[in-house]
Amino acid sequence: LEDNDPKKFIAKIGGDAVKVLLKSTDIETTFLELKAQLKEETSQQKRNDLLKRLRVLEAFREREGKVPNRPEWMVQSVVPVIPPELRPLVPLEGGRFATSDLNDLYRRVIIRNNRLKRLIDIKAPEVILRNEKRMLQESVDALFDNSRRTSAVRSDGNRPLKSLSDMLKGKQGRFRQNLLGKRVDYSGRSVIVVGPELKLHQCGLPKDMAVELFKPFIIRKLIERGHFKTVKSSRKAVDRKDPVIWDILEKLIDGHPVMLNRAPTLHRLGIQAFQPILIDGKAIQLHPMVCTAFNADFDGDQMAVHVPLSYEAQLEAGLLMLSSHNILSPQNGAPIVVPTQDIVLGCYYLTKTKTGGQGEGMVFSNFEEVMIAYNSKVVELHAKIKVRVEGQFIETTVGRVIFNQIVPEGMGFFNELLVKKIFSGFIYKMFIKLGNEKTAKFLDDLKDLGYRYSTAAGISISYSDMIIPEEKEKLIKDSNEKVSQILNEHEQGLITDAERYNKIIDVWTHTTNNVAKSLMDKIKTDQGGFNSVHMMVDSGARGSQEQVRQLAGMRGLMMKPQKSLTGQSGEIIENPIVANFKEGLSVLEYFISTHGARKGLADTALKTADAGYLTRRLCDVAQDVIVSEIDCGTIRGVYISALKDVELEREPLAERITGRVAQEDIYDPRTDELIVEAGEVIEEEKAELIDEANIDSVYIRTVLTCESKRGVCAKCYGRNLTTGHLVEIGEAVGIIAAQSIGEPGTQLTLRTFHLGGTSSRIASQSQVEATVDGVVKFDRVNFAEKTDFFGKVKVVIGRRGSIGIFDEDLRQIKKFDIPYGAELMVEDGAKIKKGQPLYNHDPYNSLILTDSAGTVSFVDLIDNSTIQQVADEQTGHVQKVVIESKDKTLTPSIVITTEDGEQKVFNLPTKAYLSVDEGEKVQAGTILAKISKSASKTRDITGGLPRVTELFEARSPHEPAVVSEIEGVVKFGVRKKGSREIIIESLDGSIQKVYNVPYGKHILVQEGDEIPAGEKITDGPIDPHDILKIKGTNAVQEYLVNEIQDVYRLQGVKINDKHIEVIVKQMLQKLRVISSGDTKFIDEDLVDRVKFGEENEEIKNLVYIVDPGDSKLKLGQLITKSKAREINADLKKKDKNLLEVRDADPATFDNILLGITQAALSTESWISAASFQETTKVLTNAATAAKEDTLIGLKENVVMGHLIPAGTGLKKYKKILVVGDEPEIAVAEEAMEKVEESKQKS
Repeated sequence: LEDNDPKKFIAKIGGDAVKVLLKSTDIETTFLELKAQLKEETSQQKRNDLLKRLRVLEAFREREGKVPNRPEWMVQSVVPVIPPELRPLVPLEGGRFATSDLNDLYRRVIIRNNRLKRLIDIKAPEVILRNEKRMLQESVDALFDNSRRTSAVRSDGNRPLKSLSDMLKGKQGRFRQNLLGKRVDYSGRSVIVVGPELKLHQCGLPKDMAVELFKPFIIRKLIERGHFKTVKSSRKAVDRKDPVIWDILEKLIDGHPVMLNRAPTLHRLGIQAFQPILIDGKAIQLHPMVCTAFNADFDGDQMAVHVPLSYEAQLEAGLLMLSSHNILSPQNGAPIVVPTQDIVLGCYYLTKTKTGGQGEGMVFSNFEEVMIAYNSKVVELHAKIKVRVEGQFIETTVGRVIFNQIVPEGMGFFNELLVKKIFSGFIYKMFIKLGNEKTAKFLDDLKDLGYRYSTAAGISISYSDMIIPEEKEKLIKDSNEKVSQILNEHEQGLITDAERYNKIIDVWTHTTNNVAKSLMDKIKTDQGGFNSVHMMVDSGARGSQEQVRQLAGMRGLMMKPQKSLTGQSGEIIENPIVANFKEGLSVLEYFISTHGARKGLADTALKTADAGYLTRRLCDVAQDVIVSEIDCGTIRGVYISALKDVELEREPLAERITGRVAQEDIYDPRTDELIVEAGEVIEEEKAELIDEANIDSVYIRTVLTCESKRGVCAKCYGRNLTTGHLVEIGEAVGIIAAQSIGEPGTQLTLRTFHLGGTSSRIASQSQVEATVDGVVKFDRVNFAEKTDFFGKVKVVIGRRGSIGIFDEDLRQIKKFDIPYGAELMVEDGAKIKKGQPLYNHDPYNSLILTDSAGTVSFVDLIDNSTIQQVADEQTGHVQKVVIESKDKTLTPSIVITTEDGEQKVFNLPTKAYLSVDEGEKVQAGTILAKISKSASKTRDITGGLPRVTELFEARSPHEPAVVSEIEGVVKFGVRKKGSREIIIESLDGSIQKVYNVPYGKHILVQEGDEIPAGEKITDGPIDPHDILKIKGTNAVQEYLVNEIQDVYRLQGVKINDKHIEVIVKQMLQKLRVISSGDTKFIDEDLVDRVKFGEENEEIKNLVYIVDPGDSKLKLGQLITKSKAREINADLKKKDKNLLEVRDADPATFDNILLGITQAALSTESWISAASFQETTKVLTNAATAAKEDTLIGLKENVVMGHLIPAGTGLKKYKKILVVGDEPEIAVAEEAMEKVEESKQKS
């Protein structure tokens, strides 16, 4: 029979059969068949299977400009053998060999293959051949991937052999072990000690170490100078440390920087270059001011030294990495090289004033006279004197005159008390105004001055410096009385247990703060302000108010380290420690305090690893974000305004917009003057002007809306934080962003350990006061008036009201959002003064109020089914609390019947405490029920790092809020088992959205409320995916940036917004294809934004062939419109059947938010993805799809061993011509010759 005869049946086994089948597959037809099936198919499981097959087929389809693989090539008939160096065979003594596992695996393949060959030659029976073929197949499988098989091939020692794919995987695999990080030669490490006499750009290098590091250089010089003839004799001389080598070493080291690195290197300032100074001894000396950047201290830390070898490397180290060129931190643009500890203390002591000092009131005409008087002891250091500066008399002190002698010109006369906080701003101003060199010189002078005067001051702590305030006893006595009064109220049943707890905690928090306050006041005035402890804390040199409070005030409240039942970690123990360390703790107090301190240490150990892993994922997701062009030409941007809390401004507008590029002209609303043009970088002065002009929000460029094809553009990114200028092309902003977020992540985890477990709680404010003078205006404030025994009270019954405070020109200065249930204390339109109370609210409870007067009746409030009588253990007072009922048809609620007979229903969530009784008559604004907010939150970063991870991974929160997808009016629908319907009907009635809300959820809306899209219907955290779906990409970007910033802000860590924006941009980089149309995409695929746009652009000009007619084209092919016209004209002439075509359909998409791990794995570059996670899978997919890697990102270039395409490794710097005056060109040519020489020699 013929092969294609339907009666013929062929059976085969193994690779042969698979190959035959693959060869006979018609890719195009199968593809179209499956696509047609997909349109009909409804079952999700089958759809997924079809999509999976389609993806594989798509990889083998022919397309213009791409040569795909053929399916039969996927079956290998020849096994390549890797070079012998990669599978070594080492002879051991005793005549045995140690061999690589691969040799064993190869051997098995060869033996079985030869045996099969022999069997075929002697025409063995089929059954024997079949067995041999199976064994051959198994041995080949084992060679490629031994860990996948159920019974892995094992060696003599019964361990599985390492196959080819095992060599690539994991931390020890080829990628992470050898390609991404390599060991370097020419490095040394030693302990570090402080080098106070070094300049900022210097480090002390031990002589022995330098000889070893610069050995090859020394040997070369010895031969050049003719001291020795051969390399061998020179090396011996170096090892003997002949006197001749020191001279050579001195010369070599001059102008040859070395790099110092301290592990862990959390950000780029963990490696910096210094000019080495040879020293005796064995320890490396480090400049004290760069410790902050390295996070180093001198308690035994070690550092590594690396030598840049090539000429280019030395130049880069000297120009880009020198410590004196890295004064500003890339995290937030603030100086990172700032004076600390002793230096601060010395400068503080120097600039302090003292009343009635010797020589007070003397007048001098210039600085020299002051110095003469001081040196001859006529006037003392802290005396107030007058001195003439630039023609004006200034009242200052001798110390400040001394300080001003090191301040460079152009900064004016500095006449303040120097504390650590001031330094940062002062150095920053100097850097912006006078540039790098002068600032670096000033920092060195400052170091010398600081050390000199802290030595002269001789400040040290003594027992008598800690003064226990007399008021302490009275304060504690009062607090104990208050606490017993609260307990009393609780016993009478006036307040719930949770309220009692919260109030007690509050009393003690306030007491602790008051004791601390009186203590600080006391210390401040002691010894005329020269109390050692006060000076140390006040100057910011060491210690904090908290610590002093524990030494001489009271230790205060402590944490309960275990997780409470609600999963909120860190409840507070309500009995405080009233003793301090000076008085000494009792045994019980000591025991309680160990608890918290120990938790801090355990936390630290566990969390550091998490922070490191976060940094790794961030780097992976953002590694290819590089500044690729100056301007992408986008017209989009975002509005930015100051971040405000209820009471205080968290971050002023000026701070948020400095260094950004304005997207539209900014005018002063008072004078209509142009402040900043569109496309201009907003400098410090301009930002101040904008702030002064009371402009509410500014439209700026941001990475989030950048439209560059690759990376980002300079205008969208704005200023480079370390230089203060617009960022340059080639700057690796992605990596910088990842480091800036990851580095404080580690700090976040280490913070708990310093507080020693004392609780630092924010005392809740129940009263909110005006922060400025002005006129009050209400905005959408609904309130009800009720009378209680204090008189008339206005109670807010709307959820979206706010109070604005306006100035004389009717411009809004401040805005306060008013919580539901607050009591108003001002009238609309009234004038108020700063500090006057605006409203009172209950910070501990969520309230449910009635908005109309009437009579209370209970619905479905059945004892022991939906409601429980809870007797307080300590007081015996009974309260009614709503519980979850077994009977899901019940809806516990309170109905208020008004005098007109109208009924208002208020649903009660679980855990609500009732505040009214059945049949009671109530006024509008009466509290019907309270829901206790979880016991007051403490600031503990245990919430911090996991929260940051949760946001970056875009995880859905636990029990998210139900959010309305449309704007509309709330209606309550039917009750079903276990849940109730809430219907939102759009204002024109065209759309209805139904939400099922489970019982026991606190519903925030009432029937008939109008709510906007994106508003919460129930209590709980919002899911970021919901925000994206309802409000779009801009809203979710803003939400993520603000939420992540909140975590860091709570820790007092400043990170510039743009770093977080870079990462968030990467999370939104992909789209999900909804329907693929006729594009090369497949439904449900994740596709890059730019790629998607390009493909859809391309397909606009193409047509899809419905019927090929008599042409040579195939059904389903895509061709250009012009080509279709040509073919049809041709066919018409020949009088044949014409082509039938339709316009090709573009693809449609959905925005999607990916977590950072997902985003890193779905990168375009397969080399980068393989070196991150799931190595084998990534490589197999890349091979079948015949993928190319364009080597655009950083990681793939590191793996290939190329220079990274960022910074000085950019393509455009490869071919540079130097054009300039003759002497300059001569210098350049000489340098080039040197480079060539050194290349030839090496």
